[in-house]
Amino acid sequence: MLALFVTAVLMTSIAAVTIPAAGVLTSRSSFNDNHYTALYPGGQRICGDHICAPGEYDKMQQALTQAQMKGNTGSTTPSTPSAPSTPSAPSTPSAPSTPSAPSTPSAPSTPSASQGQNMSTMAAPTWTTKTGTVISIQDPGQGHESHQLAIILPPSDKIYTGTISFTASEPIQVVELTGPLASGDDKGQPVWTTDGKTKFALTLVDVNKASGSFAFTGNALAIHQMTNKTFTVSYAVSYTASSSSDTVKTGTLTSIQDPGQGHESHQLALVLPPSSNPYHGVLTYSASENVQLVSLIGPIDPTDNKGQPVYTMDGKTWYALVFVDPTNQMGTWQFVGNAIAVHTLHTTPFKVSYTVYAHQ
Repeated sequence: MLALFVTAVLMTSIAAVTIPAAGVLTSRSSFNDNHYTALYPGGQRICGDHICAPGEYDKMQQALTQAQMKGNTGSTTPSTPSAPSTPSAPSTPSAPSTPSAPSTPSAPSTPSASQGQNMSTMAAPTWTTKTGTVISIQDPGQGHESHQLAIILPPSDKIYTGTISFTASEPIQVVELTGPLASGDDKGQPVWTTDGKTKFALTLVDVNKASGSFAFTGNALAIHQMTNKTFTVSYAVSYTASSSSDTVKTGTLTSIQDPGQGHESHQLALVLPPSSNPYHGVLTYSASENVQLVSLIGPIDPTDNKGQPVYTMDGKTWYALVFVDPTNQMGTWQFVGNAIAVHTLHTTPFKVSYTVYAHQ
């Protein structure tokens, strides 16, 4: 037994001398068992399964933050990230938490004064839509006793504007009345009256078809036929009835010499004066002779007044000139422009009664 014990001690001593310690098999200078997934003093950043290239870690963090924010519906402001801690051993994943109920959306806030400063303060017009079927009667207008008339919107001190769709038993005309006219304004243009005292300017548009649609403005609206045979018309009309304003009005004008350079031998009746904001709307007119319709666009840059028709009064402020010649003395015109006028190529003045409904 003593011999065995001595032998074991000798063998252990030999192993301790000849076999190096396991801790020095690999030098600490050539092996690093520290792996970092966040900034750690003296360490390196690991991006997935490799060492982060310059700038790669920051991009990865930004992508993670954006992904987290997409999933965060309870807050609109990202929280400030806390300082990274020393990585600890992975913990056992906890059970997923029950998602919370979505929050109720808050009511939209009222626009601030700065948000609403470009919004129009004009009250929205009230529109009326109606349908019906009418059988014509003898026209009660003096001088129209042999004609037939179906009244759609009766005479009013309000200005009607809208659209009518119709289908009739025969081709028809559309009648728009402007007025009543002031004393002395019934000079030359067609008029309509039942008693010889209250007079309206008459705009008679020969649609010359039994079915269609028509945009109108005026103080009355009717369907008309120049025969004594009754007709039937079904219609749908959508309209607004407005009070007078600077851009919604009726009136009668006597033309003056056109002040435009090169137009001194013409006559002009200005309905809507030049404005920096363009107008758009409907004009109904009834004149003492055939007229042209003028819309000015601009002002334009003086270098642009080449090729197209232009208009100027002083040689400095220029407008592009829209010149429409319908070859009639009455009608309805849908327009857009910075000024609206009625015009002739003659030197003698003319009269024009009109209704205009415009917005800017």
